[in-house]
Amino acid sequence: MIIKLYTELPKESYEIRKKVFMEEQGFKNEFDDIDKSSTHFVLYDKEIPIATCRFFQSSYKEYVIGRIAVIKQYRGQNIGSQLLVSAEDEIRRIGGIQIFLHSQDKARKFYEKHGYSCCGKMDLDENCPHIWMCKKIGEKE
Repeated sequence: MIIKLYTELPKESYEIRKKVFMEEQGFKNEFDDIDKSSTHFVLYDKEIPIATCRFFQSSYKEYVIGRIAVIKQYRGQNIGSQLLVSAEDEIRRIGGIQIFLHSQDKARKFYEKHGYSCCGKMDLDENCPHIWMCKKIGEKE
């Protein structure tokens, strides 16, 4: 498995997110202006793009990870965990100390296993329950 970073939304990320979030889960507003200012990750199995996520800086040393998607036939193989840890490592490398994410409620336990805790109230994103979660990865200077 190989992970590549992009400073613009790559075609591979677009296709994975379209398939997972729009076609499988029914979201309509998947793509936004945040894509333009995000770092995008694509995880490949040989040359096949199988998973993606993005992150962006929200404030001083704070970042938001989002749009984590793994194509169906690769789920259950810790691909999402590998992608999440890679994004955290990159955020840590560039000086981030806190990470936030807006988790679908059904994915909350996945993020809790990775050290995230709820830091907001449940809300709806396109009628799907979501919750803000956070994780401290460093100390303030």
